[in-house]
Amino acid sequence: MRKNQSLAQTARMSSTLKIDWATHEAAKYAVENWHYSECMPIFKTVKIGAWEDTQFVGVVIFSMGAAPQAHCPYKIHPREICELTRVAFRNHKTPISRILSICIKFLKAQSPGLKLIVSYADPEQGHHCGIYQAGGWIYEGVTTPCTQFEFVATGKRVHSKTICTGRRGYATELKNKGVIRSVKLIKHKYLMPLDNEMKRQILPLAKPYPKRASSETRDTPSDQLGKAGARPSDALPL
Repeated sequence: MRKNQSLAQTARMSSTLKIDWATHEAAKYAVENWHYSECMPIFKTVKIGAWEDTQFVGVVIFSMGAAPQAHCPYKIHPREICELTRVAFRNHKTPISRILSICIKFLKAQSPGLKLIVSYADPEQGHHCGIYQAGGWIYEGVTTPCTQFEFVATGKRVHSKTICTGRRGYATELKNKGVIRSVKLIKHKYLMPLDNEMKRQILPLAKPYPKRASSETRDTPSDQLGKAGARPSDALPL
């Protein structure tokens, strides 16, 4: 879709911060160096970067996500929902929640048909996730446990789809050889409605925010952690 260049001008919140569209190369560098996954989403993405004092400090990436039925619980079209798939930043001054709120405005201007953003926080990475709480996202709860694979030798996690897309029986072969083992995982699920109708629809799903994670991560530095236990605020007016 056509990019709204005027937003790049209005997003200069101070003399030190600039938000603008990011190139694939810049986004890839940020993800590989500043995000725990170290890999880009495989689906079509919208990439928005942040600069402080002209220095590139990170990227926010939206995409269609890996779950083809993600739209079904909300009774909307698949093209009306997207996923916040990466928040990858180096050391910076501006709270991520503030940067993210600007990025959402970019996304809405570029894709006016969107109604809902979903994002997941991984408790195993120490995420609860304060940036969403500070931004007024709606916490829906934890996901149904899903299966991932873990390499026995390294402990590295790989999504089941990554291995199962290989030849038939490849995952079973690796398990029988003791190369991988199955791991059941859950994640925290957050929702950001992009219009008032969607907000009214999903507000009944809201649960109390999970408590602050015990350790810091590159995704949720300590200066961006929100208060736990509260219902979503209206920090992002529609």
